[in-house]
Amino acid sequence: MATKIKTVFYCQNCGYESSKWMGQCPGCKEWNTFVEETAKPVSKKKGNSSVLSNGGEYSSPKSLSEIEMKDEERADTHINELNRVLGGGLVRGSLILVGGDPGIGKSTLLLQVAGNLSGDKRDVLYISGEESLRQIKIRANRIGDFSETLKFMCETNLENIETTINRVKPEIVVIDSIQTMFSDSVTSAPGSVSQVRESTAVLLRIAKSLNITVFIVGHVTKEGQVAGPRVLEHMVDTVLYFEGDRHASYRILRAVKNRFGSTNEIGVFDMQEKGLVEVTNPSEFMLEGKPENASGSIVTCSVTGTRPILIEIQALVCRSNFGFPRRQANGTDYNRVNLLMAVLEKRVGLQMGEYDAYVNLAGGMKLAEPSLDLGICMALISSFKNKPIGDDVIAFGEVGLSGEVRSVNMADSRVQEAEKLGFKTCIVPKALEDKLKKNVKNIKVVGVSSVADAMNYIG
Repeated sequence: MATKIKTVFYCQNCGYESSKWMGQCPGCKEWNTFVEETAKPVSKKKGNSSVLSNGGEYSSPKSLSEIEMKDEERADTHINELNRVLGGGLVRGSLILVGGDPGIGKSTLLLQVAGNLSGDKRDVLYISGEESLRQIKIRANRIGDFSETLKFMCETNLENIETTINRVKPEIVVIDSIQTMFSDSVTSAPGSVSQVRESTAVLLRIAKSLNITVFIVGHVTKEGQVAGPRVLEHMVDTVLYFEGDRHASYRILRAVKNRFGSTNEIGVFDMQEKGLVEVTNPSEFMLEGKPENASGSIVTCSVTGTRPILIEIQALVCRSNFGFPRRQANGTDYNRVNLLMAVLEKRVGLQMGEYDAYVNLAGGMKLAEPSLDLGICMALISSFKNKPIGDDVIAFGEVGLSGEVRSVNMADSRVQEAEKLGFKTCIVPKALEDKLKKNVKNIKVVGVSSVADAMNYIG
């Protein structure tokens, strides 16, 4: 009699396991995320319980005074924007997940990193499960020259990859991509929840046991999340997301998880024919093409990590042709825009209930910092009154429900960045006016206590 194959159901979002299908996952509360897969049998071994299965011994607990501290040696990728996002460079023994839309530049960036590291006489192994060696060479010839210490391999079998890594012993390994890898110990198809989780666990063990840095490329879903179980992001040390429109030239690299650095930093790149090029001055890059003397346009400053970035806010307010006015926000929080419009109607007296409103952050940036509030309000007022704001004016500050303008952090860096790019007037919260005037010379600092006061600088 044939043995019945046991199957279980996994949540594709968080990896929750169930013996039966359920409409809603009890773990992450998402709907219709369960898929059926063959269960992996658990082998029971008898033996000495004090010895690990890999031959090692259990480690004993230690107090804080017994733990030795030393500075982590970081490898320079020779890409300053990537080093910034990583926290200073690559840490040995770390597992880094790079996600992004198809064609955004994940493989291009990692190939450039592999080439730079191999130029430092570091042994790098680039493993591709999606492209042939000839396809990789075509891209490599377009990017530049590479050292002989960079080796390439096309393989999807995880057991073969582990054997090769143990034999070659490279310092850096690139896996492109994790969804194409499969293990013989898991019966499900490549890309499934079980295969992705098992493959990541094996690569994590390799990175920690051999003290090597492993990059893994991850596909994303239509919602922009890394495909596979949510536990995948918890297993790795660092999660990097590539953002931007693949049909445009700009790319933004953002860290959403980093055990060795800050998650507030971003890296800005420009996709060119020879690969990704760093944008050393994102503010100037984002302000290219800004219209002159146009209503509904103002420049504000946002701080991401330690870097101030000037960004143009565009607003368009026009009379609605329907009974229900339309609101749309691109690059910022939609609900925040609705809240600010309610403040303008209640505290400033602008009757915007019969008008459509559209707010856009130029350059494709996605920001939700409260310091954008004052800029959004002034752009909406400028478009509503059809009066332009001066091209040399910049504004930032948080707006409260009473219409007051509140202080923001790192105001000195924001004003200095505006001064560097030639702006003449900076509208700031009143509480920061005296402090900022002492630190700048070539820019006029104007403090406002409410949004109504900022209206004096429109037109």
